[in-house]
Amino acid sequence: MTGKFFDQWQIGETLMHEIRRTVTETDNLLFSTMTHNPQPLHIDLEAAKASEFGQILVNGTFTFALMIGLSVGDTTLGTLIANLGYDRLVMPRPVFIGDTLRAESEVTELKPSKSRPGAGVVTFTHRLINQRDEVVCQCLRMALIKGRAA
Repeated sequence: MTGKFFDQWQIGETLMHEIRRTVTETDNLLFSTMTHNPQPLHIDLEAAKASEFGQILVNGTFTFALMIGLSVGDTTLGTLIANLGYDRLVMPRPVFIGDTLRAESEVTELKPSKSRPGAGVVTFTHRLINQRDEVVCQCLRMALIKGRAA
């Protein structure tokens, strides 16, 4: 499935994204080093073992990026004009190496664009959920979406 046009969305519509992803040590290490994040909880096994978690914690910005990435194919692929922002980002539970994550998205607001006739802003509530059905990341995403061509 590809993204929908603005006028095809309905408030309350919820999508369970089909693609799941198991987080690997390589994912976490590469993302942390590529973004120059030296947090020992992400890259130092001995420091992580000594923490209250007893193991490596997956970098939260990777977790957030994965949540958005898992949602794109069903929400905005081919219809996005621009991401306008993210709000209310929370990470209520940690993610660990080996966790398998899935995403769901709910349309929580629709606003026609004042400057682009036919287009509009879709606000999605994205949630990332682990194999224990715990929400590990959630945010609002505001996306400017094309309208269907007349």
